Amino acid sequence: MLAAQDHGQEQSGDSTHEEQDSHGSEAGHDEGLAHSYCGGHAEDGEYDPVTTVMEHIADANEFHVWKGVHIPLPIILYAPAQGWTTGLSSMFGHGHNAVDGYVLNHGRVNRVADPSFPKGEVHIDGILHRKETVEKGGKAEEKDVYFACYEGELYKLDKPSTVDGGFLGGGITSFYDFSITKNVFSMILASLLLIWLFMAVAKGYKENEGKAPSGIQSFMEVFFVFIRDEVTKPMIGEKHYERFQPFIMTLFFFIMFINLMGLVPFFPGGANITGNLAVTLTLAVFTFLVTNLNGKKDYWEHVFWMPGIPAWVKIILTPVEVLSLFIKPFSL
Repeated sequence: MLAAQDHGQEQSGDSTHEEQDSHGSEAGHDEGLAHSYCGGHAEDGEYDPVTTVMEHIADANEFHVWKGVHIPLPIILYAPAQGWTTGLSSMFGHGHNAVDGYVLNHGRVNRVADPSFPKGEVHIDGILHRKETVEKGGKAEEKDVYFACYEGELYKLDKPSTVDGGFLGGGITSFYDFSITKNVFSMILASLLLIWLFMAVAKGYKENEGKAPSGIQSFMEVFFVFIRDEVTKPMIGEKHYERFQPFIMTLFFFIMFINLMGLVPFFPGGANITGNLAVTLTLAVFTFLVTNLNGKKDYWEHVFWMPGIPAWVKIILTPVEVLSLFIKPFSL
């Protein structure tokens, strides 16, 4: 049994795998590394707290409760070369099994792109991690590369496709992951809790009309009044604030709920949802659209031709104001 990473835990021997020769890796096999790590033994590496913390806060295809205990989540995968693969993350045996070329690597699904890798469910010896130097934009950069060890051979692993255009190091790979991950599960749970909460509060307002609030209604009214009197009315104005109150309240409570759930160190909490760029970018895009599509004459006048400012200053400020429209969502 191996190896630099035994079923999800990285290990290293006296001569590190980062220094090994990388010839043949693009084809999916490296006989030298395979012989050294897939067929041999390695000593346990030192405990790395940073790696451990990052593994726990990163998105994953399963919930890690405590050592050896995991809660599986639905797996929905698509590879153009072989079609759809569905199931639960438990089918990977916590990293011990490969299913149709898919493996679980630190809680995330990766895929063996090599067509010679067997289909169906097979037992793997472990997963090897090393760094490779790649040329990017005329500069040499180190890239983390993972390999599945199977019957004494190494098979290079692909990460899921991402649509960042390579801006964040992603891109289109051999498969797409539509699975319900930790972050997705926690967002669905937070949304359901919010729906239940708002329906309960609405029922309380209906039944206690003209009376002092009680129960959950009295608890939530503190937040409602604060957002209305301290945020929406002063910022939007008495005349128009009610139109945007539902949107602002939804954003406020959704962000608050998912952040509070993220502070809970056990299931169903612990998901780092707002640490995921896709989540914050989506919220920022919705805010950008709501703000600019509802902008009136005064709003756009302060963007393109600010009143009360000399013309030569406006020429300088107008490009800055236009750029700020797009910079604000990214800064969120």
